[in-house]
Amino acid sequence: MGTENPNPRNYPLRPAATPFASQQPSTPFLSSGPVVGSEAPVFRPGPPAASNFQAPPFSGGPLVGTEAPAFRVPTSNRSSEVVRPPPPPSSYGPPTSGFQSFPNPPMPSAGQVPPPHISITGRPVIAQPTRPPPVPASIFSQPQPPLVSMGSPPQSIKTGQPNPNIPPPADQHFSAPMPSSQPSSPPTGTSYASGRGIYPGYANMQPNSVSQAPPMQPASFQLQQGGGYAPRAPPTSLLAQQRGYVPVPPVSTPSGIYSGNQFQQHGIAPPVAAQQGLAEDFSSLSLGSIPGSFDAGLDITALPRPLDGDVKPKSSADMYQMNCNSRFLRLTTSGIPNSQSLASRWHLPIGAVVCPLAETPPGEEVPIVNFATGIIRCRRCRTYVNPYVTFTDNGRKWRCNICSLLNDVPSDYFAQVDASGRRVDLDQRPELINGSVEFIAPAEYMVRPPMPPLYFFLIDVSISAVKSGMLEVMSQTIRSCLDNLPGSTRTQIGFITYDSTIHFYNMKSSLPQPQMMVVSDLDDIFVPLPDDLLVNLSESRSVVEAFLDSLPSMFQENMNVESAFGPALKAAFMVMSQLGGKLLIFQNTLPSLGAGHLKLRGDDIRVYGTDKEHILRLPEDPFYKQMAADFTKYQIAINVYAFSDKYTDIASLGTLAKYTGGQVYYYPNFQASIHKEKLKHELSRDLTRETAWEAVMRIRCGKGVRFTSYHGNFMLRSTDLLALPAVDCDKAYAAQLSLEETLLTTQTVYFQVALLYTSSSGERRIRVHTAAAPVVNDLGEMYRLADTGAIISLFSRLAIEKTLSSKLEEARNGIQHRIVKALREYRNLYAVQHRLSGRMIYPESLKFLPLYGLALCKSLPLRGGYSDVQLDERSAAAYTMMALPVKSLLKLLYPNLVRVDEYLVKTAEFDTKTRLPLTVESLDTRGLYIFDDGFRFVVWFGKALSPDITKNLVGEDFATDFSKVSLSQRDNYVSRKIMEILNQYRKSDPSYFQLCHLVRQGDQPREGFFLLTSLVEDQTGGANGYADWMLLLYRQVQQNA
Repeated sequence: MGTENPNPRNYPLRPAATPFASQQPSTPFLSSGPVVGSEAPVFRPGPPAASNFQAPPFSGGPLVGTEAPAFRVPTSNRSSEVVRPPPPPSSYGPPTSGFQSFPNPPMPSAGQVPPPHISITGRPVIAQPTRPPPVPASIFSQPQPPLVSMGSPPQSIKTGQPNPNIPPPADQHFSAPMPSSQPSSPPTGTSYASGRGIYPGYANMQPNSVSQAPPMQPASFQLQQGGGYAPRAPPTSLLAQQRGYVPVPPVSTPSGIYSGNQFQQHGIAPPVAAQQGLAEDFSSLSLGSIPGSFDAGLDITALPRPLDGDVKPKSSADMYQMNCNSRFLRLTTSGIPNSQSLASRWHLPIGAVVCPLAETPPGEEVPIVNFATGIIRCRRCRTYVNPYVTFTDNGRKWRCNICSLLNDVPSDYFAQVDASGRRVDLDQRPELINGSVEFIAPAEYMVRPPMPPLYFFLIDVSISAVKSGMLEVMSQTIRSCLDNLPGSTRTQIGFITYDSTIHFYNMKSSLPQPQMMVVSDLDDIFVPLPDDLLVNLSESRSVVEAFLDSLPSMFQENMNVESAFGPALKAAFMVMSQLGGKLLIFQNTLPSLGAGHLKLRGDDIRVYGTDKEHILRLPEDPFYKQMAADFTKYQIAINVYAFSDKYTDIASLGTLAKYTGGQVYYYPNFQASIHKEKLKHELSRDLTRETAWEAVMRIRCGKGVRFTSYHGNFMLRSTDLLALPAVDCDKAYAAQLSLEETLLTTQTVYFQVALLYTSSSGERRIRVHTAAAPVVNDLGEMYRLADTGAIISLFSRLAIEKTLSSKLEEARNGIQHRIVKALREYRNLYAVQHRLSGRMIYPESLKFLPLYGLALCKSLPLRGGYSDVQLDERSAAAYTMMALPVKSLLKLLYPNLVRVDEYLVKTAEFDTKTRLPLTVESLDTRGLYIFDDGFRFVVWFGKALSPDITKNLVGEDFATDFSKVSLSQRDNYVSRKIMEILNQYRKSDPSYFQLCHLVRQGDQPREGFFLLTSLVEDQTGGANGYADWMLLLYRQVQQNA
């Protein structure tokens, strides 16, 4: 996740089984109930009387969604030097006019005959019982209908029940569309070619590409009517299915005789029940193809893309205005199901993502409340007083919003209430008007005196640490941060270094310089001078500075290659166990001596794809998990900084961070000349950001629901108490919710997050976040209130955890299956009354869910197989993603791509919101682009970019290998402008430092490694592109729909 090796041994990519093949029999992870929608369709009109068929002439199983879904245009024979004109900015993303709402006309009464369908020419269309009408020749030149937004069904309609008020369509014979397929052999090409074109800057063969989409015109054609009789698709070759390179067969899906454009022309809407109070508009995407053509019928420009970044959830904030901000607590859906049966039909996770110490913008700080006589809490469920409690008996009692118990109001907290039940002193009580508040905890909340901020450094000083320059950069960074460490005069600090022996340092303030003590007995560790190894920073400041200044030169000639990491870890525990604190580990080599020594593994390629594959992602030695449990017990958090160009078993070392509430920083192939700024920034932030010490967290919720599982970096102390030795603003935690009762009787469910911690100033505090969510009895309302960011955040944690017990493919399939189930269930709500066969429909709130799901399957922890991602890199990315807040995770999955060459030569202000779709078609060979995923920058230079711009940015050696060139500010306008842009991005997301990598178009494998494999909309490494993925989901949704 940090910096990557630009010349890995894994290119070109070996063929990997496509992770998005047809559904596997394996059970998706933590499936939430039976697959709804696998029975007969909810509405199946009988065939017309004129038909001679008693049943379809063939019924050999589902005809869609079983082949490899990838759609690929044949490669072009044109010269690779063809230059495309830059695409206009307006051509990206879904067209603004594509979402339209249809009015809901009143239903005809039971005695009325449904009106005949009217064609474009105004004549009635007679349904053909056996074959669709011939298609006019002009149909091949017409684009598909755009995204259409239609009203949702009325609340009274229940899924699975035919609605008697809806007349059966006269032109529909079968409820399921029958596709026609044509075999094709996979085209050849490089592993970086996208599904819609090859390398950037090459001629584009897609007729409706992003950059050259034809204008939408009024539809003058009608899609195929009826079910149509199509032959069964012949099976494709195994190689084609594995690579995902089979062109998508034309799908003869019925869309009814009216296309979306015809509705717009004639003002005709499909009949729905005569209820106007619709819960939500949904969106639909036309996927119908042209019979006999190779065009899949999918307009790439119409695909939804999150080009505005993380969109705030459409929660019930209007209804519950005193909820805490969504930066602290996000629910996967703000509509809580009122029954277990309703919850079983919601195939997405029900839960929450909590970031208790999220950074707040200026002016929105969490208010601090100090009760002189004790914090007001419910005596039964221990809920803290909050804006949703109610006062009764003229203010003498208050009712808990979680458990409904009446509590007495203490005399010093009493205040009169007005006629509406509001306290007259409400404006002076922040805890009664703010969803987030921080209480000063009295003495009864302390098991021991508040601990001081404590930083202990465990440093590998073997030859690799010295030669790479890590030791010098780390020493300089720590020294520069001494003035900014939290805690002022209370802060404690200490150091241990190790190679084949362990080195302790006496930092007593009376010493002119530190004293080193070496322990070589690794089997029986003891701590010399235990009282002087941890010192007060303000008292021993000069000794600490002298140590940091001399540390690099002290081991400059060290040729030791061994690492006694396990014994050194035990020694650090013995020193820190009295106080607790934060342990920062700097590890350069594979632990080789003493307890916890590890061996090389992961080289056996035969293990991959078998049931033993997941063992490589588990810690090899239980020593590390046991040590993590001991550290947590004594309030010690661990952050692991790993630097190596060789295997260091991050899967084992990261366990220390996982169970102590820490995090993993990974710097593969670290070289100070390249990675200095990244390490300096991230270590500085780790040391100076505000930290909550010796913390515990609990999430309370209302009667009838409870949190059943928790996901993230922590140790679970009891069934619902999370032990967090150190917490900061960059950590988030996820939890899954379940219903305890068959039926919820309340109208609202309340949630309260409580974090008890010690501040760096020595105060014991309780940060409380409270939110309310309505209880709903309608599945459509749950979809309307869904939060894609929270869902994906939970999905990612569940999938990563599944990789620790299953194959990568099974984890990817689990994501795919649950998205399919959710979309199928949603389709069952709407498809009948709107007759939307041939269209993929999804709720507006989840329009980005398929794309984020695809991006998650292509992320480092889940991507491909053995040769796609190195084992350490995969494990480090997994540990990082398990702790990321929602906003950072979404940016990592769908990064920013912006074109900047036009801004560099103008005086106009740069707009960071002008983002492009992540596809090679967005890259113009004459442009300069910045790719930003929150962890790194990739600056892409097109082949035809102006040489003046390149020269101004990288100097006279702009024609040399870009792997040896760094981007730094030079004395010219263009260089200053691009550095301003990069710094603007870094300032907006300071959690990690984006190291800048320069890439020239066509420079392989560097271009593929840094950029092309990260363009998630393209077909890479055997995985689907975005369009193919949507077609695959559509086909699987159609099965048994």
